[in-house]
Amino acid sequence: MIMSLILYVVVIVIIVFLIATIIHMYNNLVSLKNRVKNSYSQIDVQLKRRNDLIPNLVETVKGYAAHEKGVLEEVTAARSNVMNASNIKETSEANNQLTSALKTLFAVAENYPDLKANTNFQQLQEQLSDTEDKISYARQFYNDTVLMYNNACQKFPSNLLAKMFGFKEESFFEADEASREVPQVEF
Repeated sequence: MIMSLILYVVVIVIIVFLIATIIHMYNNLVSLKNRVKNSYSQIDVQLKRRNDLIPNLVETVKGYAAHEKGVLEEVTAARSNVMNASNIKETSEANNQLTSALKTLFAVAENYPDLKANTNFQQLQEQLSDTEDKISYARQFYNDTVLMYNNACQKFPSNLLAKMFGFKEESFFEADEASREVPQVEF
């Protein structure tokens, strides 16, 4: 009788331990999934800030470089693509396109000394540079968070729970091919 009681207690302890482990793994997956969403929203905040600065920058440049219409249209179109992106891949691609267009715009500005000396242009350029740094940090944090989440979705035994409850791996925020190329330096 005592042996059967001990056996029941051991079985109950094992069952409670398994349930507690499953609850812990599930809650960990939920927490990581929410961190991924939060870190993506931090990127979104910085992209919104950059998108809000761009019309002011374009208007400032228009006053000095009216015949650079193609560059201004490229920046405006790229900004629109960022605003209309609906998932991480589209946002990443549109963000890379906008970064490239802004680099072209700043290169064009080098040809206009009056524009470069304009206080409004300098402030906007500084704010955009600061925002680009924040976007870079937010992307890094997002990718670190996605790595932790994806690891939890792939490692045993939490991968079993992830499949059972429909947790799917997330995509990383990736750089475009052009930014991976080694720049050519000429003297």
